[in-house]
Amino acid sequence: MAKLAIRVNGKRHVVKAERDTPLLYVLRNELDLHGPRFGCGLSQCGACTVQADGKAIRSCVTPVSGVAHQEITTLEGLGTPEEPGAVQQAFIDNQAAQCGYCTNGMIVAADAFLARHPDPTEDEIKRAMTPYLCRCGTHFRIVEAIKAAAKSQAPGERR
Repeated sequence: MAKLAIRVNGKRHVVKAERDTPLLYVLRNELDLHGPRFGCGLSQCGACTVQADGKAIRSCVTPVSGVAHQEITTLEGLGTPEEPGAVQQAFIDNQAAQCGYCTNGMIVAADAFLARHPDPTEDEIKRAMTPYLCRCGTHFRIVEAIKAAAKSQAPGERR
């Protein structure tokens, strides 16, 4: 086991892990963060999505050593239950979840998308969210939530 320093949600952590350990396992098992979830383990569903320097990545296939010099943001870094971030609040307001398993990854991905595209069209939102799977079929509510989050954020404002 190696000791690796990583920055997660604005804090530096030293973790013990093999360099090729998936970031997801380090976040959940070492740092006790449960925003990113294990879904498929193959980078297909998106439940494990986190941000690395503001870009949405799949933590289930990203080695922890590959992000050692990047800022990692998980769902927990976007807001709190008492003060949810704009995208989190929009998902709540639009009831954009049924079982909720995919929701964390969708919120993190939508936050990263809106940081780059603050005034997206519905088609741009649909294209951006295509790689994320919601088995409950709430995609239309997810799109509405992302549209609402875009409208609620002032230009240049994030979270």
